[in-house]
Amino acid sequence: MQLERIRLTSLHDKIMSAEQAAELISDGMTVGMSGFTRAGEAKAVPAALAARALRSPLKISLMTGASLGNDLDKKLTEAGVLARRMPFQVDNTLRKAINNGQVMFIDQHLSETVEQLRNHQLRLPDLAVIEAVAITEQGHIVPTTSVGNSASFAIFAKQIIVEINTSHNANLEGLHDIYIPSYRPSRTPLPLVKVNDRIGSTAIPIDPAKIVGIVFTQQTDSPSTVTPPDAETAAIASHLVAFFEQEVAAGRLAPNLGPLQAGIGNIANAVMCGLLNSSFENLQMYSEVLQDSTFDLLDAGKLQFASGSSITLSERRNKDVFSNLERYKDKLVLRPQEISNHPELVRRLGIIAINTALEFDIYGNVNSTHVCGTKMMNGIGGSGDFARNAHLAIFVTKATAKNGAISSVVPFVSHVDHTEHDVDILVTEHGLADLRGLAPRERARVVIEHCADPMYKAALQDYFDRACAKGGHTPHLLAEALSWHQKLDEQGTMLA
Repeated sequence: MQLERIRLTSLHDKIMSAEQAAELISDGMTVGMSGFTRAGEAKAVPAALAARALRSPLKISLMTGASLGNDLDKKLTEAGVLARRMPFQVDNTLRKAINNGQVMFIDQHLSETVEQLRNHQLRLPDLAVIEAVAITEQGHIVPTTSVGNSASFAIFAKQIIVEINTSHNANLEGLHDIYIPSYRPSRTPLPLVKVNDRIGSTAIPIDPAKIVGIVFTQQTDSPSTVTPPDAETAAIASHLVAFFEQEVAAGRLAPNLGPLQAGIGNIANAVMCGLLNSSFENLQMYSEVLQDSTFDLLDAGKLQFASGSSITLSERRNKDVFSNLERYKDKLVLRPQEISNHPELVRRLGIIAINTALEFDIYGNVNSTHVCGTKMMNGIGGSGDFARNAHLAIFVTKATAKNGAISSVVPFVSHVDHTEHDVDILVTEHGLADLRGLAPRERARVVIEHCADPMYKAALQDYFDRACAKGGHTPHLLAEALSWHQKLDEQGTMLA
């Protein structure tokens, strides 16, 4: 049964244990691993590498698509394996090592990693470790629940280790659309003009001679940690649905809106769930991660087609979706992340981008990554890929955190990931601020009025009034602009 997954029989003699495969990774290597937001990561070889490093220390530079599941970043960090890590992570242990300066983390727009590799601005991977559902008769690699950067890692790497995971439904084959852009300076336009276009192949085309090891595994992806919508996230969704209805009535959006993109996590997933009870139908999605809400919308008949780079589901949805994949297969496609996040396609398709902010300021600047301006949370992910070129760039967040000790609406963000020039709409549970066509002073009034929590509204208004009295196109009190964050750092609260 296992050998049926390797249809190029000359590769059968490459089968080995995870421990043997881990021995092929040397100290100082740059390694590219599959995995995008807890989906489709190689599982056995990284774990074996961590165990080996505890006995015989070594360090590597690790590239992935996005975050890994199954505590792999934690295990690799604790074993001292990671010298450098890019371009995204969500692990608490790794986060602490990054913020302590023990691991050098390169936070990148997710569309850019492969582009920089292609142009030799980053060191090419010495070795790639890719999870697969099968290897074809041509020796090509069929990915599992994510594509991410796997295709280009496998193409660029000198050697490849393939983990064939038999816990994945073999019917995943055919779901993927692997397209590799041509090289500059003669690069041609990407030939994708509709969300459901297929422009590539269903497997990663590589020279099978590069495959130096094949490991069989049977370990599942980590479940998503999304939770059902709460009162605040439901209110955010309600504000957005009302806004969409107004845009349709004004003729600025089509009745089926436009292709939707939603960032990962509870808030973005809850916002998409809010469309279940709306009047909108025939929706389409062009996003990175296909979450629970994607399949809830498909089941409700609201969503026609979804394009992404990975499928990451909670325990609630995982078994049902992958046990009944035929029910969804003609409505889904998984692409490399440089295609799912490509600015050319975001602009062409007219994406409505909905992403989560850690905080935003009264003028519309958004911080997605750093707590108090210095401590990395996860990374910018794909939000910037979409925001700069989207038809509508929407950022959502709850108005406060830590039981009100932190305001998510501040005088000036402590770190800028998305400037005011890239942000159209801001939403909290209290309301929605439409910033289109507004000057900075007009933006501030709208943000304070509609998005700030009542606990902080008066303080924000006082700051803005005094800054306006001082003057400037974008009025600020330089000595006070980050005082809220300073107080949080020193006293554990922004409250006066």
